[in-house]
Amino acid sequence: MASPTPLQAFSSIPKETEPRNGENSVAPGEPMTGAQALIRSLEDLGVSVVFGLPGGQILPAFDAITPETKFRFVLTRQEQAAGQAAEGYALSTGRVGVCLVTSGPGATNMVTPIAEATMDSVPLVIITGQVAADAIGTDAFQESDIMGITYPIVKHSYLVTNAQDIPRVLTEAYYIAQSGRPGPVLIDLTKTAQTQSMQYSWPQKMILPGYKPTTKAHGHMLQDAAELLTTAQRPLLYAGGGAARAQASRQLTQLAQLINAPVVTTLAARGVIADGDEHTLGMPGMHGSVAANGAIQACDVLVAIGARFDDRVTGDLEHFAPHAKVVHIDIDPAEIGKNRRVDVPIVGDVAQVLDDLNEEIPQVRERVESADLAPWWRRIHDWQSAYPTSYESAPNGQIEPQWAVQEIARLAAPDSIWVTGVGQHQMWASQFIDFERPSSFISSCGLATMGYGLPAAIGSAVGAADTHPVWLIDGDGGFQVSSEELATARQEGLPLKIAILNNSAYGMIRQWQDLFYNGHHSQTDLGDGDEDSASETSATNSHAAAAKDNRTHAVPDFVKLAQAYDCVGLRASSKEETTAAIEQALAINDRPVLIDLRVWKDAKVWPMVPPGASNSEIIYQPGITPLADQSEQR
Repeated sequence: MASPTPLQAFSSIPKETEPRNGENSVAPGEPMTGAQALIRSLEDLGVSVVFGLPGGQILPAFDAITPETKFRFVLTRQEQAAGQAAEGYALSTGRVGVCLVTSGPGATNMVTPIAEATMDSVPLVIITGQVAADAIGTDAFQESDIMGITYPIVKHSYLVTNAQDIPRVLTEAYYIAQSGRPGPVLIDLTKTAQTQSMQYSWPQKMILPGYKPTTKAHGHMLQDAAELLTTAQRPLLYAGGGAARAQASRQLTQLAQLINAPVVTTLAARGVIADGDEHTLGMPGMHGSVAANGAIQACDVLVAIGARFDDRVTGDLEHFAPHAKVVHIDIDPAEIGKNRRVDVPIVGDVAQVLDDLNEEIPQVRERVESADLAPWWRRIHDWQSAYPTSYESAPNGQIEPQWAVQEIARLAAPDSIWVTGVGQHQMWASQFIDFERPSSFISSCGLATMGYGLPAAIGSAVGAADTHPVWLIDGDGGFQVSSEELATARQEGLPLKIAILNNSAYGMIRQWQDLFYNGHHSQTDLGDGDEDSASETSATNSHAAAAKDNRTHAVPDFVKLAQAYDCVGLRASSKEETTAAIEQALAINDRPVLIDLRVWKDAKVWPMVPPGASNSEIIYQPGITPLADQSEQR
């Protein structure tokens, strides 16, 4: 069936079914069980893919899935992977990701994806099985209070004990997940509700009297923001994940061009404005560009667009954008002023607000003279010229991981979707790949979960593989957290391309140990028997030394691991082998391909703002701090 666009599932619901006060009232309809009603409701909502794993307390729902069911069910090997695959699907398609799992450990395994979805504003509906209603609170087999466990991290949650409530609850949950600030909605579905008989009717009326997200900004605030931007001598647009979730790429690009302002994009917003656009300065914050951080520290008007002033972006918050008046645009009023004092607060849908702001600015210009931005741009161009994105050459012809990322991007299709795990490779992907369209970069940004990459790539490939190739850039440590999902990728026949930057270490942690813990590599070596690994073992630790001496191959052998799952496994230890392996991978489209890239172990992510420091203390390369006097400049 065709996939509806976001909110299209509600376009056919009559006006009287929109959220309002009063009791839900529907005419008696088709008799069925609650489990059958669940599946029918998902179909009627237009859901085309569900991710999950069966188990005892959700079996009635799985029994209701038949060959005639209208959605595709993707069977993962672990529930956390189901949630992360649903996230990847949601982020690549703009639709709601849906999961169906059992109670107890099935439900608790969903806690991490729920937290991820809240941090990154991803629309999810998670349906968990629950014990029978009369067994709740008895410590029944595989009972867990998943509503209590997830209460601080869900957008909303339901406990369903009556089958007749299922269609309405599904309707409300689907709407809540994707409206306002997107987020995860939990439905804990008792076995009682699944097995009861009920009368199915569609569409359903939503009973949400207190839920009314503000989408349109107050005109006075728009005027104030337009005047600030028109008169600013050093304006800066700071786009966060909310700009991406609002699908506001066109509006943001138009605003940047209209006022000729530079734009920085957080990790969650990469691609929301094309990297090829002359206004783009790249990513700000801990591993952002010198130009992006310099612009933040020197700007006089900062417009935060769907951003939450995360500590990885701001560094020392007290010294973040110290000279700037702040305009904050966000659909979530709780975010405005939470971390940074705001001069012009604007609550509303980012796309709608930017549309209105773009109309307001020309009117303001009729009565207010625009500032000359030429000196501002000269300063920015000086930073860009003096401190471009670069990396250190590896000794002895080893593969620089940054070069490997660039080579993959050079050879891959320009419309590829890029998914990453978490660690050094995540930063290198953000730094060295040019993202020219929205929804082309998918990563665990706020929670930064290792193991996220493969499941999220699977979800992205399920949602968009017919239109966009999907590449996963991962590290050897993070990949092993969820490597069993190769089975899912193969079973689904996904032409997923996987590049593992294999440095036999938890690379980002190792980098911090090098920089801040006197090079004490405590428990970050994943070991493959190379000389570097062996030299890190204390001579007095004979058991550990003997263990390292016995490692003659990488642990695991990723090529053999891929082959064990009936995927294609390739390995490259030189630049020539890397290019050949990428080209070979691109020619294979009937199954996943994994490339084990043996990269230089001591590569570092630069630039870097030391933890807790001001962005003005950014280190471009060891010993080079180009913004050290930035706090004194205006």
